[in-house]
Amino acid sequence: MIISIITALIALCALLWFLGNYNIWRPVVPSDRPRVLMYHSISNDVSDLAVSVSKFEQQLKWLKARGYRFVTVSELFEMGAQSKVVALTFDDGFEDNYTNMFPVLQRYNAKASIYLAPDISSIDKLTDEQVKIMQASGLCEFGAHTMSHVNLSHLDDEQAKWEIEQSKTTVENLTQEKCRTFAYPFGRYTGRTVELVKAAGFDSAVTVKKGIEHVSDPLQMKRISILGKTNIVQFYIAITRGRYRV
Repeated sequence: MIISIITALIALCALLWFLGNYNIWRPVVPSDRPRVLMYHSISNDVSDLAVSVSKFEQQLKWLKARGYRFVTVSELFEMGAQSKVVALTFDDGFEDNYTNMFPVLQRYNAKASIYLAPDISSIDKLTDEQVKIMQASGLCEFGAHTMSHVNLSHLDDEQAKWEIEQSKTTVENLTQEKCRTFAYPFGRYTGRTVELVKAAGFDSAVTVKKGIEHVSDPLQMKRISILGKTNIVQFYIAITRGRYRV
């Protein structure tokens, strides 16, 4: 009797773990809603923020085999509602976006939006020349992510305004193209922050809020978070449901 109870409890715990880590029970989101994926680093030194090169390629191969079309964030607003559209986004501007991620984009003819924080000090950054090569390929657009990757919700209006506007200007001076899209560092922002981003002239801004939806507010777009430990089953659930964990 006791053994049966213990067995039942173990089975229940296993079921709860599975349902928490594999949210297959969530409803499938219709394919006419764009999938906006959030990455940071593509590196074989895997961590929460670093997806391995082989896993990233596996994910792009999976998407392409199922008929998804890769677009930039800015292109989402030019094309109108279409089925099976995915935007790959990369925050911060890691150098491995050029050395590891960019060759995979080229192999799959996939596009991406990369958000640069020009004065970020905690990472190995993309060089100016690497940015120009990626942009010239036609596969990458570059957005802004503040100058120093600062939590905007902790700044007063003048400080936040400078971080937002100066990052836009810096990216534009580097790329010689209009910088149209913005990413909130750490996903932290307030209603006032959104107003400052809009006033700076950005068409869109992405958050770290998880989900898939029609773009009703282009300055608070949800994304699908892809982490280093995300396996292909969890990736499938995230692409079809918006997230794979509770």
